[in-house]
Amino acid sequence: MFKRLPVIRDQELTLRPLRYRDRDIWNQVRRVNHEWLNPWEATRPEIENQGALPTYFEMIHYQNQESKAGRSFSFGLWLSDGDQNRFIGQITLGGIVMGAYRGGYIGYWVDQRYANRGYTTRAVVALTNYAFTELKLHRIEINLRPENEASRKVAEKAGYKYEGLRSGYLHINGDWRDHSTFVKENLLI
Repeated sequence: MFKRLPVIRDQELTLRPLRYRDRDIWNQVRRVNHEWLNPWEATRPEIENQGALPTYFEMIHYQNQESKAGRSFSFGLWLSDGDQNRFIGQITLGGIVMGAYRGGYIGYWVDQRYANRGYTTRAVVALTNYAFTELKLHRIEINLRPENEASRKVAEKAGYKYEGLRSGYLHINGDWRDHSTFVKENLLI
């Protein structure tokens, strides 16, 4: 369906697809932020024959396949700082379904050193705008743990409205966890 993901820019913030050559910086930022991200990380329930989480290369391969099929678009967050571009997180527009639904969800994480500076909110706004204007989606959800106050603020500042609580919605940090659902709709579709 899609040949290549766009590069989305918002001033010094750039959303661009992760590449195989980004592995070292991605691993470094994830390692530094392990404790910061661990309470919010998706995990796999104990199911027979499931195997380990994918490697970085397997993740990129899967993301490339999903973007070509139009089902999921994942971007690294890059901050231009003078002559350097710093990797500060990741954002995904996933679970895309067309037809009568025309929707998907956004998920994100950010390096703790760049949290509370508005970058994540700006990334959500930029990706939402892309989803509404280019993909012509109607509905986007952000599902977050109710106790994740920082993520709730991102959703609200990006114009998402609280829709309700989903009990046991996703397997996070080793168990099925409740999630608050925030929604934004494109009323022009």
